[in-house]
Amino acid sequence: MSAVWVWVENRGGEIIAVGKEAIGAARMVADELGEDLVGIVFGHNVAGIATAAFDLGCDEVIGCDDETLDKSRIEAVGPLLVAQIQEHEPAAFIIGGSTRGRDVAAWVAADLDLGVVTDAVALEVDGDVVKATRPVYAGKLLATAFTKGSTQIVTLRSRAFPQAESTGNSGSADWIDAVVDEDDIPTKVVGFEGKGNTVSLTDASIIVSGGRGVGGPEGFEPVRELAGVLGAAVGASRAAVDAGWIPYDHQVGQTGKTVSPDLYIANGISGAIQHQAGMRTSKIIVAINKDGEAPIFKLAHYGIVDDLFKVLPALTAEFKKRL
Repeated sequence: MSAVWVWVENRGGEIIAVGKEAIGAARMVADELGEDLVGIVFGHNVAGIATAAFDLGCDEVIGCDDETLDKSRIEAVGPLLVAQIQEHEPAAFIIGGSTRGRDVAAWVAADLDLGVVTDAVALEVDGDVVKATRPVYAGKLLATAFTKGSTQIVTLRSRAFPQAESTGNSGSADWIDAVVDEDDIPTKVVGFEGKGNTVSLTDASIIVSGGRGVGGPEGFEPVRELAGVLGAAVGASRAAVDAGWIPYDHQVGQTGKTVSPDLYIANGISGAIQHQAGMRTSKIIVAINKDGEAPIFKLAHYGIVDDLFKVLPALTAEFKKRL
């Protein structure tokens, strides 16, 4: 078998965004290589996920439905994937760059002594080689990388690729058995703690961020108000997080989260290279800062040199009228 495999990441009975992005990117690679696209569907009660994978463009599906795979613990998923890759030797394995996806890529690559290219923002096929474009040097440059070996493993940056759409395709999955018993898995998932109705940074199409220029914890209130009107996530620079004005979960940058929204609004953020590394692939960047010489303006598509505490309330009021 010399197909292209794709990790169909799922949660709560649905294929999540990074899984759909991976299917879309892998479909292109499979077509360029002239190979079938095989969706890898692991989990518990995932028959519906397999059906959805066919509909999104997979030609075949290898599935495993087992309670040990319910929370995608890598100790259960990894050995099963390794066994299947050893048996089938796919030409390439495309994986969404979520936390779980990166775990999967690392486990398989380490166990099988394979190379892996991470954080791809574009893919191309040259002969039988999958070449990935990825940011390097804190995002200042883009490099083309590829691996040598029987299976090429590539992880994708979240939101860098369009999601696969319905094709009307259908089929029957090849169901396999798990290879690790529950008693042999050292970790147990006892539950998840939700964070209310906040929008996830990595999934958000719009992010409104604040930096040192907001002046303190209360300075994030107009940031949150604008984000609420736009249905956006709230981000922050490292300076704001280090000052204790907002939790680390909101940090965007080299030591925070890497994001690629359709719209990124930076408020009171100077634009240090470490911050740019986490958001420079945003489709549209708007900078609001009193300092017209701030580095963020060199990266921004649109800039407003003014007091954010005057600009944000005006923007929020106008968006409320229009939305």
